[in-house]
Amino acid sequence: MTENRKTDWTAPSPGVHAPQRIPLAFWAFHGRFNRAYRKYAELHLGDERLAGQVVHAVFLSLLQGWTRLMEEACPAASAWAHLKETVDDVLMAQGRDSAMAETAVFQRVARAVLEDARDEFAAMESSVGLYPAIARLPGRQFDVMVLHYVLDCSTAKTASIMGISEATVRSHRLHARNRIARELGLEPDTEHNED
Repeated sequence: MTENRKTDWTAPSPGVHAPQRIPLAFWAFHGRFNRAYRKYAELHLGDERLAGQVVHAVFLSLLQGWTRLMEEACPAASAWAHLKETVDDVLMAQGRDSAMAETAVFQRVARAVLEDARDEFAAMESSVGLYPAIARLPGRQFDVMVLHYVLDCSTAKTASIMGISEATVRSHRLHARNRIARELGLEPDTEHNED
């Protein structure tokens, strides 16, 4: 699920040293993306504490190479790729696959239970096939579906987190929905619902 590029922000540019003070722009970036990064990592790792540690390490890495990150064409996209790569590295080191399908089903059922206990089984039944189908999507389609539908990010927030345009988010979402519909034996999406 990671992109096929690897940027090493931890290696400083020639003549560039780590900042003595943490730039205000870093804190703004952290405030904007920390929650979504943690939710995304927790979804894959299935462990809130580990997700917090991984995201903390990602932000430390981004801070260490802040100057280089800000020189990137799209810093948000580069940071997102770094997060995904780090989560994948942790999963690989632990010798396991993403827990996304199980974690997402659990979260949906938990929400349903809190809203209305009668919906618990309906939520579980409808989620059981959906989340594994999402897990089989290509990288960007997968990210869009997870951020938008599983983590409840708006189109604008999804675009911001991934460092892509809102039109690209909508396109990935439409293609993903149609792919999932075919896989689950449902009618493809002929209406282009924005959210």
